[in-house]
Amino acid sequence: MNKRIENVTMYRYLLLYFLIYAFIGWVLETFYSYIILGHFTNRGFLFGPLCPIYGFGGVILIRCLQKYKSKPLKLFIYSIIIFSLFEYVAGFILDAMFSARWWDYSNDFLNLNGRISIFYSLAWGFIAIVFINIIHPFIVKIIKLILKKIPNFTQIIIIQIAFIIVIVDFIFSSIKYLA
Repeated sequence: MNKRIENVTMYRYLLLYFLIYAFIGWVLETFYSYIILGHFTNRGFLFGPLCPIYGFGGVILIRCLQKYKSKPLKLFIYSIIIFSLFEYVAGFILDAMFSARWWDYSNDFLNLNGRISIFYSLAWGFIAIVFINIIHPFIVKIIKLILKKIPNFTQIIIIQIAFIIVIVDFIFSSIKYLA
């Protein structure tokens, strides 16, 4: 297979994983919110059922940290560092751009400006180990089974349409929060 086709295929898979993990993150956040608040709350930034921070987190794990699959201590430590930094920066940007907070750890022990806390930083380390060793391999198997049944051209069209929908959602969601 030529290098260009391999790169296109890799980016298509990464976009697909982004969408899957952003959706799973939205489901988890919404379920957690329902348990805590007792009613449905859209926990994401977007109108649609996606939490992009989880999508980006999944892609970061796949691209940057999967190589540490057989080294759980390194995976744990690097995940704590990378995801604490990522969560802090994402929280800062959302706050700076939209004057809104989607999470606030101000009441948590050892927090930094309410954007990160030691509890969640450690949680990201454990989640990374479970994600890399169990969740992602399971998702890969399912995706391969599904994609075998869908022609390549159709896959590309579906993923492009999904990407366009996410971009449109991002634009309208940004307008909502900027107004």
